[in-house]
Amino acid sequence: MTSTGLVLEGGGMRGVYTAGVLEYFMEQDFYLPYVIGVSAGACQAASYLSRQKGRNKQVCIGYVQHPDYISIKNLFRKKQLFGMDLIFDAIPNQLVPFDYETFHQTGEKFLIGTTDCITGEAVYYEKSAYRDKILPILRASSSLPFMAPVIEFEGRVLMDGGISDPIPLKRSEQDGNQKNIVILTRNDGYLKRRSKMNWLAKRFYPKYEGLIQRLDDRFQKYNDTISYISEKEASGDVYVIRPTEPLKVSRVERDPVKLTELYEQGYEDAAKHLEHIKKWIKQPSELVKDASPS
Repeated sequence: MTSTGLVLEGGGMRGVYTAGVLEYFMEQDFYLPYVIGVSAGACQAASYLSRQKGRNKQVCIGYVQHPDYISIKNLFRKKQLFGMDLIFDAIPNQLVPFDYETFHQTGEKFLIGTTDCITGEAVYYEKSAYRDKILPILRASSSLPFMAPVIEFEGRVLMDGGISDPIPLKRSEQDGNQKNIVILTRNDGYLKRRSKMNWLAKRFYPKYEGLIQRLDDRFQKYNDTISYISEKEASGDVYVIRPTEPLKVSRVERDPVKLTELYEQGYEDAAKHLEHIKKWIKQPSELVKDASPS
């Protein structure tokens, strides 16, 4: 499995689907040597790599109705819809402790994608080089425009990694992974439309030309990436896991029942796919269709 990567899309609260998939992977002791994710995908990956079964569900669903988790009051008071201090400080350091030691002892390479607001480029951070700074990087990767402030980190101004590279498959390929498992948080056939709010970005972020440009063309980047994933899936180099049932969960969903249903869907989809994935990893690309579930 030395040339197989795991690529994780973001999607806010839709990321509970990825949490369900990774929970099943953990239960089956299934780990890939390379993991890359953005935004919610990167956050879900952190608990996967720290081997903390049940943690993602506890954090994302168990705390979703906490008054500071998602709140319009937060948006007006702190300019952040999600309670970033709660999610990236109180929860991992006090309420549902993150196992930093195991996270750093495990051998998987883990890259977190962010967006440089000045240049608009995707910037990646690898866990081994940032032992004591993982939470600020995850926070930067998850800082959505209009919903969270920018994050200053090592001379850069950063925001959500999904803006510049929504599904970082090509980066995984550049790092030498010939095959990749891609976990998506949208149904098959979903494509983005150009945002009608781009005028607002110019007003909110007048100093960040790179961010404004990426927000304007992110729909095209996303759609081009989906097209590329489809090509790679057809050639046998990519194995996709995505929600099989129509999505009922929004990016800012607060209903624990809906979130639990999506989490369980991810878990069940992973259970359906895992044995096929194991066969696929061992097979030449041209035989991948024989290993795919019907």
